[in-house]
Amino acid sequence: DTLCKNKPRIILLNKCDMADASATAKWVSYFKNKGFAVMTMDCKSGKGVKNFGHAVRELMSDYIEKCKARGMSGYQLRVMVVGVPNVGKSSFINKIAGGKRAKVEDRPGVTRGKQWFALAGGFEFMDTPGMLWPKIDNDEMGYTLAFTGTIRDEILDLEDLACKLIQQLEISAPAAIVKRYGITAVDAEHPYDTLTDLAKKRGFLA
Repeated sequence: DTLCKNKPRIILLNKCDMADASATAKWVSYFKNKGFAVMTMDCKSGKGVKNFGHAVRELMSDYIEKCKARGMSGYQLRVMVVGVPNVGKSSFINKIAGGKRAKVEDRPGVTRGKQWFALAGGFEFMDTPGMLWPKIDNDEMGYTLAFTGTIRDEILDLEDLACKLIQQLEISAPAAIVKRYGITAVDAEHPYDTLTDLAKKRGFLA
């Protein structure tokens, strides 16, 4: 709120194909109640992306009409794409552009600086590096950010991170690990044993 101040905003809930649909619906309702325009999309498949231009023009309709009244033509709507690392900001721009404009990798920290892209339809997009708090004091938040690829997982012990994720998934999505990997059961009290079972199931033996 402090950074964006009075700028109109659209909240994009990307990677919706990987999220729980009922949880996504709750977030959509939450942000709409806050007065924001909200869109769900999946930049990998393109689901929902084509509606973005219309949503921006609807949000900016008053501004567009003022520009027309002043005789301004050929102006560009400037859009800044902001979010935490690795949520698909560059992938979103590439999908909108219909080609590879912004560098994309499946890890945080790939976008190093601001990049402007002129796109068809009267838009200019600014891609920005992912932003996080200067310091993360809460262990639970740190682990959650690491689970979702928002911070570099190599700064943590990967086996410890995997064990924490096993315990978290047993709380938030019981039986998901059993279904995904075909193991007999998950031992949340002894997650390292479960991690060993997963490794054996996938043939990761040394």
